[in-house]
Amino acid sequence: MLKLSTVETPQRCNARMNTVAPIARGQAEIKASPDAVYRLVSDPTVMVRFAEEVYRVRWMNGSTQARVGARFKGSNRNGWRRWWTTCRVTDADHGRRFAYEVRTPFLVPIARWQYDIEPIVGGCTVTETSWLHVPRWFVPIAIAITGEPDRPAANTAHIATTLRRLKEHLEAPADSTVE
Repeated sequence: MLKLSTVETPQRCNARMNTVAPIARGQAEIKASPDAVYRLVSDPTVMVRFAEEVYRVRWMNGSTQARVGARFKGSNRNGWRRWWTTCRVTDADHGRRFAYEVRTPFLVPIARWQYDIEPIVGGCTVTETSWLHVPRWFVPIAIAITGEPDRPAANTAHIATTLRRLKEHLEAPADSTVE
């Protein structure tokens, strides 16, 4: 089952647009162990296969795996537009949660992304959530860079795509999955 939910855009934000409420969230029940799901969602170099906007990731500063404080660079695209961000892992709780914060190359905060994994009979439920942390002054610049004027709607659609692809990959017959 793939459950997609649109999250209402918060009515009130502070000057940095740090919001308590997420801007986008989706959920999928996947017939795979929490460990198998975590191995994928906690490796951004693998997740590019399932994502819509990010197309290349590389670990930074000698990191090679998810651990709190590890950093990675994400290359993103939307049509002809290209940009990159730096990300720092904030949560790496094996089999339960993987999360990271996103910043521009010049350290402007952008977002937080989080994957929560809950065991259920026959597999697990994966919830992907996104929060916006963009300073208000940077919003027009972000729109010009990414070409996306409605980030909540875009992230909701991207989450749906990512979770659908992740589910298809993990539930595919063993001889058809590519590692």
